[in-house]
Amino acid sequence: MNGRAAALGAGTVLNALATGFGSAFAIDAETRATVELDDTGTVDGAVDGVPDADTRLIERCVELVVEEFGNGQGGHVRTESDVPMAAGLKSSSAAANATVLATLDALDAADELSREAACRLGVQAARDAGVTVTGAFDDASASMLGGVTVTDNAEDDLRKHEPVEWDVLVWTPPEQAFSADADVDRCHDVAPMADLVYDLALDGRYGEAMTVNGLAFSAALDFPTDPAVEAMPHVDGVSLSGTGPSVVAVGEREQLETVKDRWDERDGTTRLTTTRNDGARIL
Repeated sequence: MNGRAAALGAGTVLNALATGFGSAFAIDAETRATVELDDTGTVDGAVDGVPDADTRLIERCVELVVEEFGNGQGGHVRTESDVPMAAGLKSSSAAANATVLATLDALDAADELSREAACRLGVQAARDAGVTVTGAFDDASASMLGGVTVTDNAEDDLRKHEPVEWDVLVWTPPEQAFSADADVDRCHDVAPMADLVYDLALDGRYGEAMTVNGLAFSAALDFPTDPAVEAMPHVDGVSLSGTGPSVVAVGEREQLETVKDRWDERDGTTRLTTTRNDGARIL
């Protein structure tokens, strides 16, 4: 009873910490999960290359799927990823989505649950594991469905979903930032800006939405705005991704290469990539 699946990382349009409404877009970076089920009744997990990683999320994903579609199975889940952990690029959502799909695959139940419903199982697992404040349905839906999504995270409601064809530049500094540690009170202080970002996103003005979001949440979470300011003359939109520390920009590839030259001078890593519209998949 083995299964394998992959899900996508994502970048932020609107951080949901301020108001509960969020928006994200899938990028071409994958997390892959392998699930091997057995009759032990207990689940253990591992993250490739990170021997001391917190595996509660992926273990809980297996448990929830087995509770609904299995017969008390246990087993082992292992993830490997192109998405850096605690970097604001939705590594937890990608791991949860990949694990849910891989477990469904192992149970031959992949056709019994829509992708949107499978995404909600991963969101529930994230809440159970305590790795998210909002439930992160915005991040999870973009990772699972591809394209860009706008969501009400309090209700796990998908408000908007559409394909996008963007080139993307990502800068990830060396430090990590865990979503569960974010200063929620400070984020609530920028709620008026988040309301504006939500309206812009619903109107399809994603680049403007990203830039307003990035400035507001960089200030609230005490991240520098210099990378965004450097990018603004050249890109359609630029934002702090999630609760940081990564910064993402979208626009024309030639212009993004200009920004990359500037961001390469900073500590950390930069990568040029694209959006993805296909979403998560069983391998």
